Amino acid sequence: MILGTGIDIVRVQRLSRWKTVPGLCERWFHPAELAYARTRGAGEAQSLAARFAAKEAFGKALGTRPAGFALTEVEVLSAEGRPELRLFGRAREALRHLGGERVFLSLAHEADTAVAMVVIEG
Repeated sequence: MILGTGIDIVRVQRLSRWKTVPGLCERWFHPAELAYARTRGAGEAQSLAARFAAKEAFGKALGTRPAGFALTEVEVLSAEGRPELRLFGRAREALRHLGGERVFLSLAHEADTAVAMVVIEG
């Protein structure tokens, strides 16, 4: 049964600006996400924008927005070419509290925007 869906869109330029502020990206992203994004070269901001959209979409799918957990507790990773969410701490507890068992994630981006959709299944 589907327990929640969420979608979010982020302008890539927003993340390009964030990268210029010391410590800002570390506030919102898991260290592994930052390390991965840095390997993307010119696509770093796109990668971060898609990941930020995924975190927001996850919060919307929970029905709480990203309240009650830190965004660093939600890691977006690529598993066999398919994006996945890895949850830690309070983010994982929020999913369990909802009764969620599986989380599906889809990401897309163009030159200036990134979008993410999350479906939570219970």
